[in-house]
Amino acid sequence: MSSTLEATAFVSRDPARSAAAGAGAAGHDPLIRDATFQLAPISLWLEDFSGVRALFTRWRAEGVTDLGRWLAEDPERVRACASRIRVLAVNPHTLALFGARDLGHLVDNLQQVFRDEMLQTHVQELVQLWEGQQGFTSQAVNYTLQGQRLDLALRGTILPGHEAGWERVLLCADDVTERESARRAQAVSEAYARGIFEHSPVSLWVEDFSAIKRLIDDVREQGIQDFRVFTDVHEAFVHRCMREIRVIDVNRYTLEMFGAPDRATLLRRLPDIFRDRMRAPFKEQLIDLWHGKLFQQREVVNYALGGEELHLHLQFSVLPGYERDWSLVQVALTDITARKKAEAYLEFLGRHDALTKLCNRAFYDEELNRLERRGPFPVAVIIVDLNGLKQVNDLLGHATGDGLLRRAGEVLGKAATPGCHIARTGGDEFAVLMPGTDERGAEQMLEQIDRLVEVNNQFYPGVALSLAAGWAVARPGDRMEAIAHRADERMYEAKRTHYRARIGRDAPDAG
Repeated sequence: MSSTLEATAFVSRDPARSAAAGAGAAGHDPLIRDATFQLAPISLWLEDFSGVRALFTRWRAEGVTDLGRWLAEDPERVRACASRIRVLAVNPHTLALFGARDLGHLVDNLQQVFRDEMLQTHVQELVQLWEGQQGFTSQAVNYTLQGQRLDLALRGTILPGHEAGWERVLLCADDVTERESARRAQAVSEAYARGIFEHSPVSLWVEDFSAIKRLIDDVREQGIQDFRVFTDVHEAFVHRCMREIRVIDVNRYTLEMFGAPDRATLLRRLPDIFRDRMRAPFKEQLIDLWHGKLFQQREVVNYALGGEELHLHLQFSVLPGYERDWSLVQVALTDITARKKAEAYLEFLGRHDALTKLCNRAFYDEELNRLERRGPFPVAVIIVDLNGLKQVNDLLGHATGDGLLRRAGEVLGKAATPGCHIARTGGDEFAVLMPGTDERGAEQMLEQIDRLVEVNNQFYPGVALSLAAGWAVARPGDRMEAIAHRADERMYEAKRTHYRARIGRDAPDAG
């Protein structure tokens, strides 16, 4: 109920007597005796606003122009207005609505009926009257005498013949508690759902695929049956579908993941996100949609706005109720970039030497077998050994020896030509596999290695890097293992020559 009833609570220390007096004064009012008032299935109040009218006149004379601001400055001014309202009568439905035995019972307990935000509601009503309207509307919260909340839609009207003094105001209070309770429950539900969306620890996208649906339907109507072949031939179709993705909303984690300051920036720069390595998995997504698969999972690549690749696990779902046009789909993206890097690193370690970053023995053996089966021939094999490693380890420590191995790896890595593979096959031994290379190519590689060793020793002071190498070339029908053995023998021959040249100069043991 409106603060109209608050008035009785504020104005009188004996509300029951005040209400009885008001009812007596209005006892002969035709409206009260009218059956429509008495039997109306809605709460009706007859009130006297003449005191409010007089107060408004005084405030205008004092220079008040903005009543809303004037009342906001001091809540006591609102109470002053409320105290000038007299309740003349209520109908039986009002007593039933508020759980009161009679008018006196209702008035005696108005402090239970009107509380909390009622004064704010009353301000809205007063401002409407101040601005010259012949009535007011508002939404208010009252409470029954048993403490139950009542949501009320209020409509007050100055009755004909009382426009000058406001002595008779009819107030209608429509109980909208059920509707407002449902609205509040819906608001809570929406806030809950929005909270889950916004604060999800994965990237969530709400998208519109209806334009893509139309494009696919057009292709189907053209009689195309093998959609995979169609997309293989018409790559532009995949690109067009990618451009037709319409993003409706994204959550906060999405902005963080893609490095976007806000949604507007992210949506404006979608072409920077959906590109390049995304095309292949997106084509598979289109093929699944063609076959009616409306829920999908796959690994994809997108790009952050800074250009970094993001490896993502995508879950795509056309939401229920939108299966016919795909106008509402949800996409969940989980960042698996760290996992993919870890997998790539483990794969790298499985095929590479951790110290030199060259290929390892397992890769070398596998590649040797592959070259024997497939070529291309001729295949040059160079075996390289690091001279003096044992003495360095014994005298200077394994850290210095590891440094020499890394330097050997740097030299061989820089000498590598496209198509050749370099591996560390043992403690101090390396191999270079050169498909499609003859004897001249092998000799040129050794010359390049010698030049790079010389440059390396100029760059690194201290222990000099020294390599011994031998080579052999395989022709079709040769066993690669035998060719590698022949290159290994030539390497040991070069190693013996190296040590013979150092006899008498504290040459290290062969290692």
